[in-house]
Amino acid sequence: MTRIAVGGFLHETNTFAPTKATYADFVHGGGWPAMAQGADVLKVMRNINVGLSGFVEQAEAIGWEMVPILACGASPSAHVTRDAFERILTALVEGIGAAGQLDAVYLDLHGAMVAEHIDDGEGEVLKRVREVIGKDLPLVVSLDLHANITPEMVAYADALIVYRTYPHVDMADTGRAAAKHLALLLRTKQKFAKAFRELPFLIPISWQCTSDEPCRSIYQKLKALQSDAVPTLSFAPGFPATDFPGCGPSVVAYGRTQADADAAADTIAALVTSHESDFDGRIYAPDEGVRLAMQLATRASKPVVIADSQDNPGAGSDSDTTGMLRALIRNNATKAAIGVINDPAAAKAAHEAGVGAIVTLALGGKSGIAGDAPYTGSFVVEQLSDGKFVAPGPYFGGRDMDMGLSAALRIGDIRVVVGSHKAQLADQSMYRYVGIEPTEQSILVNKSSVHFRADFEPIAERLLICAAPGAMPVDTAALPWTRLRPGIRIKPNGPAFVPENKSGSNG
Repeated sequence: MTRIAVGGFLHETNTFAPTKATYADFVHGGGWPAMAQGADVLKVMRNINVGLSGFVEQAEAIGWEMVPILACGASPSAHVTRDAFERILTALVEGIGAAGQLDAVYLDLHGAMVAEHIDDGEGEVLKRVREVIGKDLPLVVSLDLHANITPEMVAYADALIVYRTYPHVDMADTGRAAAKHLALLLRTKQKFAKAFRELPFLIPISWQCTSDEPCRSIYQKLKALQSDAVPTLSFAPGFPATDFPGCGPSVVAYGRTQADADAAADTIAALVTSHESDFDGRIYAPDEGVRLAMQLATRASKPVVIADSQDNPGAGSDSDTTGMLRALIRNNATKAAIGVINDPAAAKAAHEAGVGAIVTLALGGKSGIAGDAPYTGSFVVEQLSDGKFVAPGPYFGGRDMDMGLSAALRIGDIRVVVGSHKAQLADQSMYRYVGIEPTEQSILVNKSSVHFRADFEPIAERLLICAAPGAMPVDTAALPWTRLRPGIRIKPNGPAFVPENKSGSNG
């Protein structure tokens, strides 16, 4: 029987974010399942929307034997600590090395991981795995749409296969696609030619949504170009908050011949570049966005949903800034809710006070973001929760969530979801678990950039993007870049990056 070692190690690193990812963060998982090792991997990674789940499902249907090693992820943040990176990668590599006779390896990675001591996290993962398995054993990888793909990643892997949706509702589907490509490699016993193209400008994440233009048309064209001659073709818009030379969008193609791969990669690269001006859109200031939402709500039958995009924990923020909460209060918004503000001390105080109590808190604002501070006020404790629930929407896909001690607090006619862990508000259940029915609100403010769309677009009158202080600027040119690839434009049609010097240190 064909034996495949499988594992996962996922982190999206915002090198400008305030808080690093520790080993404990990977053990807990945040918005990811908790760390699993050995046989537990196959128990945890089933029937959920993650790459490893889809791969295992497809692989078992083919009849392969799975050799599970380790699977973990942590919420996006600043750098992965050296301790966490080395402990996890050592366990993964040693597990593969001890797995006995293997026919291939599949890894579920993100593609934008930076450790304290290593810029190209996935490049290092693939290098060390390749050192153990040798140059001939097939190594296939699924990647996030926000992967910052590097030449090293392309060199070490036989295939890098990227999600095609943002919100990422196809993570499991991408795992299935990786299994199908691996089956092709094993059946033909031939390697495919590779073509890799780095694109010339950063793409802000708010404009990477694949249900909107220009990404919708780009991915339609990409799908149409796949064929027997080009079995796998990927476009990764990249994660534009990772300060190292590999940051940026890219295209990877695998072809029967080098000419096949080159032609497909060049076609998509040219198409993306031709849409440079379209990767932009309207962003509202906090008061402007809240006032527009209040105006729209007077004649709306559904909630107006605001993305608090710059405090998106799915892009490395701590999910605790108060700019949008202040705008709701300042403008006397009604039937409004915001979440999730990550503040363990406030959640604990609410639990100690009990339902119905009035608590005075310095809420949120602990992460030291410029222009942000805790909001001090008196709140009614409306409901309490242990933070455990299932998120059934299309993004989380039935994942078990653990937000820790949580509460619904009310100030005026504004309700605030307060939790003790961070995960972006991308599922309606993240209001309901503390007793707030999202469909009954006039205004919802979600700490998310795009993933929330998967579950909230169907219930929304309109979606607005607001820019309150946070660690993930909607304008990529606002970040203090120091180590990008020379010449890459730091926003669509923006200035080219010019390094001050060529040395630098890990950013």
